[in-house]
Amino acid sequence: MPTTRSTTTADSATATGSTATARSAPATDPATTAPRPSKIPRPAAPATRSAPDRLLAVLAAFDHTHTALSLSDISRRAGLTLTTTHRLVGALTEWGALERDTSGTYHVGLRLWEIAALAPRGLALRQLALPYLEDLYESTHENVQLAVRDGAEVVYTEWISGRSAVGVHIRVGARWPLHATGVGLALLAHDDPDGQEAYCTGPLASFTPYTITDPVRLRRVLAEVRHTGVAVSSRQITDDALSVAAPVRGQGGAVVAAVSVVVPQADAQVPALVPAVRLAARGISRALGWRPEP
Repeated sequence: MPTTRSTTTADSATATGSTATARSAPATDPATTAPRPSKIPRPAAPATRSAPDRLLAVLAAFDHTHTALSLSDISRRAGLTLTTTHRLVGALTEWGALERDTSGTYHVGLRLWEIAALAPRGLALRQLALPYLEDLYESTHENVQLAVRDGAEVVYTEWISGRSAVGVHIRVGARWPLHATGVGLALLAHDDPDGQEAYCTGPLASFTPYTITDPVRLRRVLAEVRHTGVAVSSRQITDDALSVAAPVRGQGGAVVAAVSVVVPQADAQVPALVPAVRLAARGISRALGWRPEP
């Protein structure tokens, strides 16, 4: 059964599969909406913006829904004059952060990919985790994801999708709130108590009628995740998918990532998925140098 895989260097997907695979690259729990925009700030007052702010604004003009931009598009989205944009884009293109095609349209350049690959929670983690993610996929033939935490969100660093798996769209590098994804719950449950409380009392975005938006309920769910060692997230971002996730630990024992499998909610066999997800998380943890206490 053929599969499609998306990867990158730098908990959801689609379809069933076989052995033939294709990879691409930074997944979620069920998500059919577009990935959230870049978190790089875009200050509103051009006159007060520093040179680094303006440079970052140019890069932040690109996101998952705006991957190819003209100079005027970049100028408008970055909130900069055309003259300033032309100068900064020229410098970034010369350095390799941007690339210009024959039509004059700009794209993110390979130099940024090269730099992003150095992130310890990016390519290095993905390379160690991939064999275990592939094993998890082969044992379930469902969507498999690996994610890390960035503030109040999860960022998906790897996903493997089968062509007949639950119909959700995900992209490596996508971001979703911690409380609305299986991997996010697995990560948040192992935060310190103050960090958990700060998140629980903050705004909890809703995506479906089933999304956890009650702080009391979220605290109960996190306590259950700590008790069982797995997170089950059902119909949180789309109402047709369920994910089972487990935390991944680093050398010192701290939770550094989470792995999950996403299946159709209607016929999810959670008891059968839990051991497979735990095994994958444990394997990745050992590859990262973690050793359980005797």
